[in-house]
Amino acid sequence: MAKAAAQFTCTECGAVHRKWAGQCDACGAWNSIVEEAPLSTGPGTRPTRGRAIALGALSAAEAPPQRAASRIDEFDRVLGGGLVAASAILVGGDPGIGKSTLLLQAVAAFAGQGLNCLYISGEEAAAQVRLRADRLGLAQAPVQLGAETGLRDILATLEATRPDLVVIDSIQTMWLDTIDSAPGSVAQLRAAAHELVSFAKRRGVAVILVGHVTKEGQIAGPRVIEHMVDTVLYFEGERGHQFRILRAVKNRFGPADEIGVFEMTGAGLAEVANPSALFLSERGTPAPGSVVFAGIEGTRPMLTEIQALVAPSPLGTPRRTVVGLDSARLSTILAVLEARCGIPFAGMDVFLNVAGGMRVQEPAADLAVACALLSAREDIALPAETVVFGEISLSGALRPVTQTENRLKEAQKLGFSAAIAPRAPKPAAPPGLKVQQMPDLAEVVGQIFGAG
Repeated sequence: MAKAAAQFTCTECGAVHRKWAGQCDACGAWNSIVEEAPLSTGPGTRPTRGRAIALGALSAAEAPPQRAASRIDEFDRVLGGGLVAASAILVGGDPGIGKSTLLLQAVAAFAGQGLNCLYISGEEAAAQVRLRADRLGLAQAPVQLGAETGLRDILATLEATRPDLVVIDSIQTMWLDTIDSAPGSVAQLRAAAHELVSFAKRRGVAVILVGHVTKEGQIAGPRVIEHMVDTVLYFEGERGHQFRILRAVKNRFGPADEIGVFEMTGAGLAEVANPSALFLSERGTPAPGSVVFAGIEGTRPMLTEIQALVAPSPLGTPRRTVVGLDSARLSTILAVLEARCGIPFAGMDVFLNVAGGMRVQEPAADLAVACALLSAREDIALPAETVVFGEISLSGALRPVTQTENRLKEAQKLGFSAAIAPRAPKPAAPPGLKVQQMPDLAEVVGQIFGAG
């Protein structure tokens, strides 16, 4: 039998190379390619004949998965209604954003509901975790704590204790002695994640893995880890803001793109039951460049403030600074305003921001961004009681968006009495809220701002 050839893997993106190189061709990282020992069936072994697996019909009825609620409503919402047994969850976020604090509060809450919970720390000593628990008022929570990085010892402990939930903080610190590479390498991450996910499925234990993120904001390590687990959550937020967003980007047991909103306080993370009211709480007198966007995050309507500033630029190349939105989308909206509405932004610096550290990703924010830019450029403030939403096409037409009725109901609940939106086949405005339906962006420019 021919000897299996060694392979070389990039520790940044997981790309496989035939030989070592100083720079990865896939992601461009330098000195990130390491040698991995190939998988082998061992000397003297022969392939054996497989056994037939049991097959079933699609019509077979199965009971929905049992869920355990933590009573932290925002956390349960993102999970799809609660924790599912035998599920594997990966939580990523920037360093110091509050991942360990959130999971310590969550595991204490699950333990308070009668679950047997373990917290395994690979980054901090047990004394450090106890100090955090004491600061959060969780010192008396019935959570078993351990500090270990050897995966073999951790799995032996889990086999002996048979918990309902185990938190591994973090997966990058785990190492398996059968893999000849350092902790945090691609081979170690892949093997450790495989062992923990297999244990979760085999023993019916829910496993929460904490993952580091790269400078681009993605979970570090090979993408195959995200495919192994059932749920991938990102904990987002700006260091200068007190708000934190827990966002589901993958969930096999619930809706993806669902979010939970938390506020960082001296006593830990406090859930925010009405994020729209909180994000708009500091909004005062209407000012040019300020627009309220009625958006949808997962299944929840969310009102956020979009702020724009347009000023003459002393530079040869004007600045385009965006916080909380896609910068490429801003460039597209500026091009549509100039090409379809005759409003140039050449020679002007443009600054765009979503208030409160929120990040908006849906295309329905296009019209709110355009109105904020026009309001700042023309120095005209929109009425304080108006919300805006709608998608802008490259032709300048406004396209209807989903869940219009929910957006309008949320706006009315918070005291808004007017809305600017695209034309819809069946307008479903609640009583007391006036909706101005616009066919295209040129109509908005002419009627609302009188520009063009």
